[in-house]
Amino acid sequence: MQFISLRNLRFMLHEVLDLSELRNSERFKDFDQEAIDFSLDAAQQLADQYLWPVYREMDRNKAYFKDGEVHVLPAVGEGMRALGESGWLSAAWGFEHQGQQMPLTVHNAGSLIFQAANGNLAAYGFLTTGAANLIREFGSEELKQTYLQKMASGRWQGTMALTEPQAGSSLSDITTYYEPQADGTYLIYGQKIYISGGDHNSVENVVHLLLARQKDGPKGVRGVSLFVVPKHLPGPDGLTDNNVTTAGIYGKMGQRGYVAAHLMYGEQGPTRGFLVGEEFNGLKNMFLMMNEARIGTGMMATGSASAAYYASLTYARERPQGRHPGNKDINAPQVRIIEHADVRRMLLFQKAVVEGSIALLLQCSLYEDTYRVTQDDRSRLLLELLTPIAKSFPSEYGNEAVSLGMQVLGGAGYTDDFPLEQIFRDIRVNSIYEGTTTIHGLDLLGRKVMMEEGKAVQFLATEMQQEINNAEQTEATREIAAALALGMESMQQVLGTLLQLAQRDDPRVFLADATVFLDYFGLHVIGWMWLKQANAAVRALPNAEGDDETAFYQSKIQTARYFFTYVFARTAGLRRTLLAETRITLNTDEAWLL
Repeated sequence: MQFISLRNLRFMLHEVLDLSELRNSERFKDFDQEAIDFSLDAAQQLADQYLWPVYREMDRNKAYFKDGEVHVLPAVGEGMRALGESGWLSAAWGFEHQGQQMPLTVHNAGSLIFQAANGNLAAYGFLTTGAANLIREFGSEELKQTYLQKMASGRWQGTMALTEPQAGSSLSDITTYYEPQADGTYLIYGQKIYISGGDHNSVENVVHLLLARQKDGPKGVRGVSLFVVPKHLPGPDGLTDNNVTTAGIYGKMGQRGYVAAHLMYGEQGPTRGFLVGEEFNGLKNMFLMMNEARIGTGMMATGSASAAYYASLTYARERPQGRHPGNKDINAPQVRIIEHADVRRMLLFQKAVVEGSIALLLQCSLYEDTYRVTQDDRSRLLLELLTPIAKSFPSEYGNEAVSLGMQVLGGAGYTDDFPLEQIFRDIRVNSIYEGTTTIHGLDLLGRKVMMEEGKAVQFLATEMQQEINNAEQTEATREIAAALALGMESMQQVLGTLLQLAQRDDPRVFLADATVFLDYFGLHVIGWMWLKQANAAVRALPNAEGDDETAFYQSKIQTARYFFTYVFARTAGLRRTLLAETRITLNTDEAWLL
């Protein structure tokens, strides 16, 4: 079964994004078009063999906790090791760490294939990569030697241990604490909840990248440090218990094969941790993994939405039902439901969300690669500005897209005969992972749009205007270019009004509708992504070889038109809400919420 389009990934990497600067760099010189295509084909083969075949089985035979041990399907460990042994978990690392120096843009294109095939299994692997990246970036040589290759092999799991019962997303309120020891290690005391991949029997060890505060040390984020806390301590005689106790795992609506654990440290005996980076720099260092995880969450949501799109597209092409309006001949054969206009509307919405999200995620990846090569502030600022959208748009709109995919199947979509019902349950958590949508709205409006005196927004406006200028030259894209240009004018008005509000009123007023602003801003960003794809398609169409290639490019232009007519049109209502002077949410008395 198809769950993602390799043709679309190649279109993005070879025809939409400009990778020439990367290819000319010393670090990425080995990744020409042939190497990129080979990498994508290899990812597809791994996904077909190890991930997709067990996607539904992981849901039906979910993870469970018994006799102090977390049990998952053996396929989890097999898939982890396959990803590790093929080099995917460490592909973006430098040669000095036995990586391939693969551009993140290419690596994330491969990751999208894995996420579409089975996001539950893929998440175990790429969570491990994120944890290992913290050790690679900030850890001592001893930590690197001890942990990196075991994690890169897929034999040791990595986690991000942040959340606590009383703190949630408020990391300044964590209470897990540490005490320094004479041997240079630290004793860790406390508990963490909702820890993805936190414990399971398909790996030899679990390595927690954990935030804790100094006992009786500074309050708030200033007192937080970052530690490696393994389930088992590596030593010359093998692995020994480090008293990381699993209290249980959470029963979840979806992602039932992807463990979320409740962990306790120091309750059953001493739990040792190893400082990563400088003391009290924990939250700052952890943001490397958090930002990677936010992009990763966007990829997980996009992968789910992609799988749902191709499942519903296949069904719509095969399922006969009804006749065209106006045809009253009961003896006429039924038509396939893809011939009905409203089914095409739903499929176009899915396609617009999936391929718009893929474009944004790969654009963000390119900014990170460019920054790695050039240390260019422009790329850094654009990546920071777009990260909240890269996480939230695929999560929120992906959820809506999967819902419409289920609607395409009708009653069949609600049954477990088809994968839509599982995908619908699985994707829902992505708008909660790595900071809820609200948190990303606050981040975008409260910090990102104003950082460095608004430079990031100015850079983005320049990029968008360039694409508008290109699109205005062609009849096929002139109308959608005008729609985005008008949207940008309205965006300036909205931003001006909100920034004035920030200067003269309580911050609660300024940020009350930050989530609405995130949606509004995000639709403009995805509009830019679709205009960019439409421009590339217009350039390529005259030289398209064969009917399939012609249809591919025409589909890009038509989906861009759909996006601006049906989805981007929502910005008008969001703009009215953002400019309204009534303070509905702030002025609603708690007693009225009956």
